[in-house]
Amino acid sequence: MVMINESHPEEFILVGFTDHPWLELPLFVIIFIIYSMAMMGNIAIILVSMLDPSLHSPMYFFLTNLSFLDICLTTSIVPQMLFNLGSSNKTISYVGCVIQVYFFSTVGATECLLLALMSFDRYVAICRPLHYNLIMNQRICILLVSIMWMSGITYGVFEITLTLQLPLCGINKLNHFFCEIPVLIKTACGEKEANELSLSVVCIFIVAIPLCLILASYASIGRAILKIKSSEGRKKAFGTCSSHLIVVFLFYGPVISMYLQPPSSISRDQPKLMALFYAVVIPTLNPFIYTLRNKDVKGSLSKLVRSVFISK
Repeated sequence: MVMINESHPEEFILVGFTDHPWLELPLFVIIFIIYSMAMMGNIAIILVSMLDPSLHSPMYFFLTNLSFLDICLTTSIVPQMLFNLGSSNKTISYVGCVIQVYFFSTVGATECLLLALMSFDRYVAICRPLHYNLIMNQRICILLVSIMWMSGITYGVFEITLTLQLPLCGINKLNHFFCEIPVLIKTACGEKEANELSLSVVCIFIVAIPLCLILASYASIGRAILKIKSSEGRKKAFGTCSSHLIVVFLFYGPVISMYLQPPSSISRDQPKLMALFYAVVIPTLNPFIYTLRNKDVKGSLSKLVRSVFISK
């Protein structure tokens, strides 16, 4: 029993930015504002996609799922982060840490797969337009999203189960502002090469393969766009894909730098900077990227805002 208590402490101390205490108040204010914007932007996209019949298409069905995932992703860590930044208590219970890392890993993996589904949707729309309604019908879309969610949940359960097997030898300090699998593996003692290998192998299926499918889809889309004779047609086709491409590069870049290298080789502050980007900044940028570059969403959003003010 003593060995279990030493291996798994009752709580973790999240070091975060305690080395730079002058950063805590500015970060609290900035992250609170960014989190509020992320929530409002993603909720607005979900409402617009659900309430406007003209947006009841596979593209916006996937976009609604992306907004929901972004809300879950940022909510799984930001409240705890704000609590730690705003108080002298920098701890999280062991159970709370397990729950946090499970939800964060599940949602993050699911979002990787969703971005691949969204690129497939654009591929079918541009390269197989005559078969689009047949291939991307409602039943197929729901099936694809269900498989995506089940795969994300399976990844979360598998990785957190393996990670929790590692002994911590009484170490209860995490050099991070939330619980994340690479940081837990790096903190653990004993033999952890098998865990690092399993994380890398699983992430090849969750991160690398979807990214390759995205790049292959857009290579085909690029060739199809170049064959369009009308410059207006090329511009319209490219416009439907550019928002998604921006989101893909913003999301996959930091994720690859964190999850496709051994946790032992991760530098001291790298997890904090990368996590701030893909778990806080990107969920805030996504709604603006899709609304600012999409006439349909902008039009529906303005109609929704007008209807709210008229009803008042």
